[in-house]
Amino acid sequence: MFVSYLILTLLYFQTAVLARPEGESIGCDDYLGSDKVADKCGICGGDNTGCKVVSGVFKHTLTNLGYHKIVEIPEGAIKINITEMSKSNNYLALRSRSGRSIINGNWAIDRPGRYEGGGTTFTYKRPNEISSTAGESFLADGPTDEILDVYMIHQQPNPGIHYKYIIPEANVISPQLPPHRRPGEPFNGQLELTDGTDHEDENLHRETDTHTGQATGTFPVIQPGRFPSHQPDNQVPAVQPPRRNREHNWKQVGTTECTTSCGKGLRYPIFRCVNRISHEEVSESYCDTSSKPTPEEEACNIFPCPAFWDIGEWSECSKTCGLGMQHRQVLCRQVYANRTLMVQQYRCHHLEKPETTSTCQLKICSEWQIQTEWTSCSVPCGVGQRTRDVKCVSNLGDIVDDEECNMKLRPNDIENCDMGPCAKSWFLTEWSDRCSADCGAGVRTRSVVCMTNHLSSLPLEGCGNNRPSETISCDNGPCVGKVEWFAGSWSQCSIECGSGTQQREVICIRKTEGSFDALNPYECSFLERPPSQQSCYLKPCGAKWFNTEWSTCSKSCEGGFRVREVRCLSDDLTPSNQCDPQFKPEEKEPCNTQDCIPEIDENCKDKYYNCNVVVQARLCVYTYYKTACCASCTRVANRQSGFLGRR
Repeated sequence: MFVSYLILTLLYFQTAVLARPEGESIGCDDYLGSDKVADKCGICGGDNTGCKVVSGVFKHTLTNLGYHKIVEIPEGAIKINITEMSKSNNYLALRSRSGRSIINGNWAIDRPGRYEGGGTTFTYKRPNEISSTAGESFLADGPTDEILDVYMIHQQPNPGIHYKYIIPEANVISPQLPPHRRPGEPFNGQLELTDGTDHEDENLHRETDTHTGQATGTFPVIQPGRFPSHQPDNQVPAVQPPRRNREHNWKQVGTTECTTSCGKGLRYPIFRCVNRISHEEVSESYCDTSSKPTPEEEACNIFPCPAFWDIGEWSECSKTCGLGMQHRQVLCRQVYANRTLMVQQYRCHHLEKPETTSTCQLKICSEWQIQTEWTSCSVPCGVGQRTRDVKCVSNLGDIVDDEECNMKLRPNDIENCDMGPCAKSWFLTEWSDRCSADCGAGVRTRSVVCMTNHLSSLPLEGCGNNRPSETISCDNGPCVGKVEWFAGSWSQCSIECGSGTQQREVICIRKTEGSFDALNPYECSFLERPPSQQSCYLKPCGAKWFNTEWSTCSKSCEGGFRVREVRCLSDDLTPSNQCDPQFKPEEKEPCNTQDCIPEIDENCKDKYYNCNVVVQARLCVYTYYKTACCASCTRVANRQSGFLGRR
């Protein structure tokens, strides 16, 4: 029987082909000689106005790794093409609004192939990663029966995603009966609409969002070749009110934001009252509030959130005083399906794990106490020292060894004190810059003044007999002489201001032809010798800085300081404020900055490698540990208090 049917069918098509006039073809309406073709909307003989083409390129710059939404494919879309513009390490992903992953969901990458979803079949292509530069793509003929979301799993800069799909207009889409079915016959348990149905009013309830292409309304949208699903037997069909033409209707304009960015959240559709023709939003009073659809929640962002470290609270310190330890719990967790789950720690390896242990110190077991006030300075004038009593006291009030307390926190028990200049001191200026002779031997000078409390330079015995020198020798090299007594030019004045001296060279020379010969002075003794020195006075000096000698350094090592007194005096040696502060000599400077070197005992050595633990635990006060860790205990003792005896 089947063979006979097949033969008749072949004969029919052969006869149809042979009978077809030359040059004639069958159009999309199955009529011979028809020139009708399907337009871009898939309508036979259509004029491309029965649908809307939605296309674009997603070029947003992304920063965070993971899933990022690219575009929303509305219900009823056909000719779907989602293509990556160039090859990258990113992946395309597809899922439905119900939360079901269709391609590359839940952080798993699927193989290229054909996948069912949204009422159609998607072809997932991933070109050869070596020989091709083309990117990934999703292709589907449609139509879709639900809203689908396209995502990109972002791992490197976005090369651009081109998307395109077609949305048939509501007024040109009508249910098409499958072949071999009579009107009124059930299809999948659902009766078709009768001729008495008001199709215009039906279109009123199937407004389409011009931005998203999402079909919304009170009644289910029926796409070409698709029918509403069969109602359960125990469900009573809702009684629909009489349909009538009206100018306004409820329209879904979008959805609310997802309640969470990952780990499964919720969102709800948003309905607005719009004009049936212009689709402009109007006041809700224009629409029938009883027919406003009830927003139903839908799942969103159901992919799991990135794993994170869950940090617990610190435990109590292991010791009530001194150095102790405390602990806390650090777990790797991940949020999924509104639940926080504990996962393996390798899922958190992209994050630095917080510390689980830490040192702690609630208080110092023993503390430093200052027992006395500072003593008087050790000298009546100048720089001296003063002391005070500092003890280590236990929490019971007993005085214990210094090692029981933190030496880093020990208050100073000795410090320098400056009682001001003593009653009488020698005050000196700096040496003059010029030598008294341009050549040969000369002198440089300075001013020396004995200062008392009354700023008097007399009597000199008040400062003692060790008066500092006012001159110092200088030599600028030999001079060239000439015949007879030859007096050179006077040198510059030994000082720039005030009373000074000038020098010149006087020699006995003999003039010869073209040269001069120097002679012994007695050869010219019969001649009056010119003076070789004279006083000079250029100008009043005005105010100048005077200073005393430096004091003794306050410490012998590890950095001390020394001081001197500096005063501004006028020409008559009275106090003045006319000195230039910029040239004031320093009154204080550091000294003996070298480290203190403790005495080394060759027999004092550490017998154990971990003697640093003994020092930290302050066990050096016991004879056994002091002997076993002699070097470490001695070094700490010298650093803390031993250096005081060498000051």
